[in-house]
Order: sequence, then C-alpha cells, then structure tokens
Amino acid sequence: MRLLLAAVLTLPLAACASITRGTTDQITITTTPPGAAVKTSMSHSCQSPCTLTVGRKDEFIVTASMPGYKDAATPVKTRLAGSGAAGFAGNVLVGGVIGMGVDAATGATLEHYPSPVALVLEPHSVAPAAAPAKPTRRKATTPKPLAFKPEAAPEG
Repeated sequence: MRLLLAAVLTLPLAACASITRGTTDQITITTTPPGAAVKTSMSHSCQSPCTLTVGRKDEFIVTASMPGYKDAATPVKTRLAGSGAAGFAGNVLVGGVIGMGVDAATGATLEHYPSPVALVLEPHSVAPAAAPAKPTRRKATTPKPLAFKPEAAPEG
C-alpha cells in the first residue's frame, strides 16, 4: 500500500519541465522600422511588433518585408534552457524516467534563440542622380591690347 501511495504522490512530479514550462513558447518579433510584414517558414504571419506562439521544439526562419526596404531574415534555433535543464534534473532526482522521456519528446527543456527576434530592414539604395555635366572650361585668354594709331597731325 505504501508503494502505491508513493507512486501516486510522485506521479504528478513526472515531466517537471512540461508542467512548469509547457510545450509552447512565445516569440516576440520587432522590426526597425516597425510595421513590417512578418512571416515564418512555418506559415505564421503578423505585422511587427508581434508575438507568435510556437512549439518549443520548432526551429524556423523569420522574414520581414516592407515596401521601400530590403527583406531581412534570421533563423530561430532551439537550445537547452537553464530552467528546462533544472526541470529535467528534477525528473532524475525524483526518479521520473517517464518524465524525462516526456520532457525530451515535447521539447519542454528547450528555449528559442534569439528571443526576442529583432530585425533591421535596410532601405533600398536610391540610385544616385545623374551627375550634372561638368562645366566646360574655356581657355582663359588675355585680351589683345588695342593698337594705338596716333591721329595724323593736320597739315598745315
């Protein structure tokens, strides 16, 4: 009976990270300038700034676009989270081998990075206006001295 009671009491502790962190994560996406159309490789879309809910195991690419700007994109990866590792370790201490398996399978021990996602959109480069034609330089000339012709003296 004690063994059954111990099992019933420890069962809720199995999958600690799944319970404390959940199997989804919220990713905030901002762009400079704000108001860009945001899409992910997982078919999510929104207008920045926005927050998307994704599975903890999901890795994807975020792309932002806006008229007059070049598209910007960045991959969002997963890694073992500090608090996820603590929950996973809690499974080991309590003896929750099942919980360890659940946490690993659901990705509850993972976190996304970068988080938040911040994308900077570069303006399209404006083609330089045609340079004004260089003024043609005229060769400097010195005026020719006027020839002086003395007037003929009156005859007389």
